[in-house]
Amino acid sequence: MNTAAPRFPVLYTFRRCPYAMRARLAVWYRGTPVELREVDLKNIPASLAQASDKATVPVLVLPDGQVLDESWDIVLWALRQNDPEGWLGEDECHLGPADQLIEMNDYSFKEDLDHYKYADRYPEHSAGEYRARCEEFLQELEDLLAEQPYLLGERLSLADIGIFPFIRQFAYVDRDWFDRSPYPRLRSWLDGLIQSALFEAVMVRYPVWKPGDDPVLRRG
Repeated sequence: MNTAAPRFPVLYTFRRCPYAMRARLAVWYRGTPVELREVDLKNIPASLAQASDKATVPVLVLPDGQVLDESWDIVLWALRQNDPEGWLGEDECHLGPADQLIEMNDYSFKEDLDHYKYADRYPEHSAGEYRARCEEFLQELEDLLAEQPYLLGERLSLADIGIFPFIRQFAYVDRDWFDRSPYPRLRSWLDGLIQSALFEAVMVRYPVWKPGDDPVLRRG
């Protein structure tokens, strides 16, 4: 049993949460140790609730006590620490376009996605109608990918890893429909990211963390 104060950043996460996936992708890519704490969302640990009023994942607690509790802030923190493949672009040139896509993803698309995924909770419209709303964003991404292999150019960027977990969630609501849908470039982009070594690494299963557990350290 280890009760010492954390020496490394502590990331509270939940494996299936797309916001937490986004954070893990950037933190793992950063390549330096982080202590992972897998959370049961139905039984939030007191230390997480104390660290952030939102009391959900992801939350990153730095060794100096600073707390980052928005997934996009965690992404930016990680990339500004270490960005070996240039996800931010030269002089952070990808940040502005990525911010615009993330705003669409995290607000209008995510709301429509939740309605589509849980259509029985929102009987005002059918699942098909909610899916059609989602398709406005899918078409925008498809159009971007018609010009280049990734959302912002020839190489992977923070926009791709920021949006990818949500498109994955959409696709698996009805994978048969998605595989027949008129978004071939988006499918190829999604499948490439799903098959990446980085995504495989961030989706390893860990037991739920409890106070006093030995730390689970990940380096990427």
